[in-house]
Amino acid sequence: MKRSVFTFLIICLWSAGFAQIIVDKKIYIANFSNTLHEPNYVSYTLYKGGGSCSRTKFRFINDDIRLQCATDADYTGSHYDKGHLANSGDFAFDCEKDELTFRYYNCLPQTANLNRGIWKTNETLVRKWSQTEKLYIICGGFFGNTKIGKIAVPSYCWKVVQSVASRKVLFCGWFSNTLQATLEEISIAELEKRLKTKITLLD
Repeated sequence: MKRSVFTFLIICLWSAGFAQIIVDKKIYIANFSNTLHEPNYVSYTLYKGGGSCSRTKFRFINDDIRLQCATDADYTGSHYDKGHLANSGDFAFDCEKDELTFRYYNCLPQTANLNRGIWKTNETLVRKWSQTEKLYIICGGFFGNTKIGKIAVPSYCWKVVQSVASRKVLFCGWFSNTLQATLEEISIAELEKRLKTKITLLD
C-alpha cells in the first residue's frame, strides 16, 4: 500500500512538471522539463570567454532522445528569437564547444529586444569580467501561460553570476521578456522568492 501511494505521488509530481532531466554537455549543464518543452535553467563556468569562431553555419538541434524539445517549426512565424542561456560567444575560442551551445535545451524564446538588447549587453559585460576572474553562471526562465507551438515562453528570464574564487554574487538580474525588455537587479533572496525555489550556488 505504501509503495502504491509513493508511486502515485511520483506520477503526480512528474505530470505536474517537477520532472527534471539533466543534460551534461561538459561545457554546460541543462536542467530540462518535458512539460514545458524548455530548460528550467542552465549552469556553467566561464574563464576568459570569447573568440573568433564563425557561427554562421550553426543551427539549433536536439541531440538527446529523452527530451521533448522545441523545433524550428515552433519558432516559425513567431516574433521570438532562440535566446542562448550558455552564451555562444563565451565559447567562441573553440568552434566545437561553440557549436554545442546551439541546442534547443540551451535556449529560450526571447523577444528581439531582450535577446539582442539588454540580455546581449549583459552577456558582453559578463564575458569581460571573465577575462580576470573565473565565474559560475546560472540562468533560466520564469514561465507564465504564453506558448508558441507546443513550447512554453518565459515571462521573465533571470541570471546569477558568482565569483568562483570568492563565492561572492556579482550579479543577479530579472529580465522582462517583453517587446520593451527591462532589467531589474535584485537579491538572491528576492529571486528565490519569485521563483519559489532555491538557487544552487557554489558553497
